Amino acid sequence: MTALLLVPILAPLLAAVVTAVLGWRRGAAVVTVGAALSVLVVGVVLVALVGTGGGSGAAGSGARYAVGHLLRADALSVTMLIVIGTVGSLATWASIGYIDAELAHGHTDPQGARLYGVLLPLFLAAMSLAVLATSIGVVWVAIEATTVATAFLVAHRRTRAALEATWKYVIICSVGIALALLGTVLLHFVSLHAGAATGNTLDIDVLLAHASRLDPAVTRLAAGLLLLGYGAKAGLVPFHTWLADAHSQAPAPVSALMSGVLLSVAMSALLRVKSVVDLALGTGFLRAGLLTVGLLTLAVSAALLFVQTDVKRMLAYSSMENMGLIAVAAAGGTRLAIAALLLHVLAHGIGKTLVFLAAGQVQAAHGSTAIADVTGVLGRSRLVGGAFLVGLAVLLGLPPFAMFASELSISRALADAHLAWALGVALVLVATAFAALVRNGSRMLLGPATPGSPAISVPWTVGAALVTGIALSLALGLTAGPLADLFQTAATQLGASR
Repeated sequence: MTALLLVPILAPLLAAVVTAVLGWRRGAAVVTVGAALSVLVVGVVLVALVGTGGGSGAAGSGARYAVGHLLRADALSVTMLIVIGTVGSLATWASIGYIDAELAHGHTDPQGARLYGVLLPLFLAAMSLAVLATSIGVVWVAIEATTVATAFLVAHRRTRAALEATWKYVIICSVGIALALLGTVLLHFVSLHAGAATGNTLDIDVLLAHASRLDPAVTRLAAGLLLLGYGAKAGLVPFHTWLADAHSQAPAPVSALMSGVLLSVAMSALLRVKSVVDLALGTGFLRAGLLTVGLLTLAVSAALLFVQTDVKRMLAYSSMENMGLIAVAAAGGTRLAIAALLLHVLAHGIGKTLVFLAAGQVQAAHGSTAIADVTGVLGRSRLVGGAFLVGLAVLLGLPPFAMFASELSISRALADAHLAWALGVALVLVATAFAALVRNGSRMLLGPATPGSPAISVPWTVGAALVTGIALSLALGLTAGPLADLFQTAATQLGASR
């Protein structure tokens, strides 16, 4: 078990070392793809070990441990490893063609390509550590590490806009992470005074075991700070303003990873915190907080989507909308709500990877991400247009794709949890975002191309990633297979009700 849980962390670190030594070469890039695939393989293998281990016992049952209980694999961490591995494999595969094209067109140099090749697997390693760590403190360190890695990736092209987006991202997320640190320190304090051993005060199982003895007032303050802190990293209101700038300036594969995985990793940290806080304070406190920030995030993202004129910013606000919906689902707190939330996370990650990779090829052809500059994509490139269309259909929640099932299940769960008013508000806001995405997407994909529109070329690695992403979206929509049991087990282990 120790070797198995170390692979998702050590394999990307090894890939980073290889690229640092060899520079950006095809062989080094292939090693990075292999490292991302290893994260996925470990996740799949772990499904058989922990995917049905939750039973009906207390939260935290069914977990497997390694490295002196420093690493922890349960159904939630296995789900997140599958998300990281799937999106990471597609993004690193597409990165080969993307960086080769960047070098050919002079948008970067060999040193910039080397830095990209080192930081991308470091990003994967940090996210893997964040979902596998037993200690909430280590989770904080890992999520902070993702900020460092992605800051340099956002600034990849070193343009004025990219540097401004990087500074905004670093400053806002640093404020959020500082709040999360303060919340983590307060959790350590109340855990210590509840009788936990000094070295284990932030371990998830220790916090769960001592939850009933945690000081309510201090725990309430810690929970609020952690919600704001990790909410900033997840793109939730009020610390959401970094998201569109960073996603619009980052390389397309990096945008796919940030949108499709990083936001969800931050949400998974909130789910961990919620399982403790609900036992300590009851479900009402964080339910109110998650509903507030979730619905506000839905409202802000829907409004910004309706006036958006830039395709990558549009996709960023779509991610913000989905994180808002996930926060509302987490507030529901039932087994159905949490299981549907996890299906939504996986489907959103694959769908958002498709649209960002396709948008990257459109940007490379046009030198612009303005929606008004891009027309007739479906007629000009069946692959890019088709991938964008499928990704958009996934994000819109259209059948047969998985987000149709997840959104339907979230709606049912909210109704069952006596949150019909929140469901009504959320449905209106989701419908508004739906209309905005359809309007802007149809402008880009349909109709005749503007005379003189450039050809849209697709490097074979990007094309292969797009085709694979389409196939995965269809497969997940037609059947979740053993993942359905995994999601249900995760919900049970998180202490979900009913």
